[in-house]
Amino acid sequence: MADVNRGNRPLSPHLMIYRPQWTSISSIFVRITGNALIVAALMAVWWLVALSTGPEAYARANGFITSWFGDLIMLGSVACLWYHLLGGVRHLIWDSGHMLDVEKSELFAQMSVVGTVLLTIFTIIVV
Repeated sequence: MADVNRGNRPLSPHLMIYRPQWTSISSIFVRITGNALIVAALMAVWWLVALSTGPEAYARANGFITSWFGDLIMLGSVACLWYHLLGGVRHLIWDSGHMLDVEKSELFAQMSVVGTVLLTIFTIIVV
């Protein structure tokens, strides 16, 4: 029979006592940005389908994508793309057995954020 006396058992760390590290937050954001890129991909597919459907559908899709909200989504998708790429590079480096100590891992997570901001600004200026 199951033990119903749960008061004496230790609790797992939870949000009130757990201090998030750079590496854990970065890993979570890599997953979030991967899912957010689906939105940009669906918008691009919508635009291409509308382009092949006809002028009315294209005007509607193009009007949305070139609106301020569409521009905001595309800007966010560029940032997500760079962050997801840098997070993937970080995981490849880890898979090769390098930068596994805490200090280097946290430094690389911080540099991923800085790199994302710089590469996003560079992409906006150049493209």
